[in-house]
Amino acid sequence: MKNLEKLFNPKTVAIIGASNKEKTVGFGLVKNILTGKDERKIYFVNPNPEEIMGIKPVAKISEITEEIDLAVVAVPAKFVSEVIDECCAKKVGGIIVISAGFGEAGEEGKIHQEEILEKVRTAGIPMIGPNCLGVVVTKNKLNASFSPGTPEEGKIAFLSQSGALVDVVIDGVDKLGVSAAVSYGNEADIGLTDLIEWFGQDRATKVLALYVEAIRDGKKFMEVAKKITKTKPIVAIKAGKFAAGVQAVQSHTGSMAGDYETYKAVFKQVGIIEAESIEEWIDISKLLAWQPCCNNSFAIVTNGGGCGVMAADYCKIEGINLAELTQETVNKISSSPNMSPHWSKHNPLDIVGDASSIGYKVAIETVLNQKDVGGLIVIQTPQIMTDPDENAKIIVELKKKFPKKPIICFFLGGKMSDEAIDLLESNHIPNYSDLKRGIIAIKSLTKRTVC
Repeated sequence: MKNLEKLFNPKTVAIIGASNKEKTVGFGLVKNILTGKDERKIYFVNPNPEEIMGIKPVAKISEITEEIDLAVVAVPAKFVSEVIDECCAKKVGGIIVISAGFGEAGEEGKIHQEEILEKVRTAGIPMIGPNCLGVVVTKNKLNASFSPGTPEEGKIAFLSQSGALVDVVIDGVDKLGVSAAVSYGNEADIGLTDLIEWFGQDRATKVLALYVEAIRDGKKFMEVAKKITKTKPIVAIKAGKFAAGVQAVQSHTGSMAGDYETYKAVFKQVGIIEAESIEEWIDISKLLAWQPCCNNSFAIVTNGGGCGVMAADYCKIEGINLAELTQETVNKISSSPNMSPHWSKHNPLDIVGDASSIGYKVAIETVLNQKDVGGLIVIQTPQIMTDPDENAKIIVELKKKFPKKPIICFFLGGKMSDEAIDLLESNHIPNYSDLKRGIIAIKSLTKRTVC
């Protein structure tokens, strides 16, 4: 395994191409790297002597007397080769080349990419990029990217050939929790397989989420991925499945996308879970990071009969088994004075529309006590007597009592449940706004032995 420690846990960082000009890549890198300023020493490289965010820049990296662990390069493509020479002479620990205009830009760009690749490999310096967004590692408070912000710390490592997909995760998914977000671009040197191997060993990472356009060394990828999926789930979304997408991939990162059916077969063979959309990619990754795996035997508790029926249908389609309620479970629920006499008495457990929060508690706790129930789906529809906040509090407390059984919620409707959903997700209990979407994600829990 390649040593990428200085790329992902640097003590000193130089931003080459740092800028004071807002809404530029150089400014974005400056703003983000300063979020972890207390964790490391920061240097800005720019021939303009004007201070940048209160820090006086140097004209060249060679003017910095201290050793540099990580150099982040964001200068026009025509200057990158010269900057790489300076970084190699400085013997930096790792390089991230943000700049575009290389392998994705035609034959001339490919030649320039090979030139800088030869230089870093001769110097023995690992390089991410070119043509990438950069790197975020939350446990180390490192944001060496021009992303729109820094995500909350969590357990998912997003490894993406596309910087835009990293931006979607960072900006668009509240409370998701990210251990790392790496945009590796053209992967001239450090590639996807290297990153899988590195974050597969990372204790802060529980799930690896991949956005894949092309894989360079299929044999090595399969060897590494098969090893990692034995201990950590990998969720992948493949882009460039068809002719138009393949052409787009070539102009995006200069990669050859290959035959999709081959990728599909490879993913299945090495144990990678394939997602069909960005939403599904994030949904599955979140569920695997937040909830334990379980046996394929679920119960559904709902205050809306129609939603329970639809959930049961989706479970059937996705191969999710519904447990039969034991007579003991039925008797216990029926004996509660807080339960409607009209509840369904089978799975799905329809506790009817006027269900109180105590009624939810009785049903949820009783069914989770049934030994062969592996996990629970809780559906709430907004009735006039529904108390979403209290329901959420009950679910949070019961999750603590049953930590080895996943609980997945569907608080349906709109603003009535916003605060309740916030409470659930703050406690890593996922909520989905659509039954089909959530149940597709649930399928991933039943297919894993480790997650």
